[in-house]
Amino acid sequence: MMNAVRVEVVKGKNESSTSLIRRFSRRAQGLNIVRGLRKLRYYERTKSKNVQHRRAMVSKARRENYNELVKLGKIDPAAEKLARRKR
Repeated sequence: MMNAVRVEVVKGKNESSTSLIRRFSRRAQGLNIVRGLRKLRYYERTKSKNVQHRRAMVSKARRENYNELVKLGKIDPAAEKLARRKR
């Protein structure tokens, strides 16, 4: 876990437990604790150059294949656009 920040709240004399919880969550929100933890939880590392290059080559090959099929008349791009619009 990253550097833990300690948040401490003390219950007042006539304070209800719900207001104590509300005060605690406000203080934690003010210190960006939840945001920092979510950032760590959903962290997605950057792709390496090798992986990016491989992905680019695959997409280029697919694009070239598609364009070849269009030239040969096996695929009608206008019909595909209409089919996508109907969905």
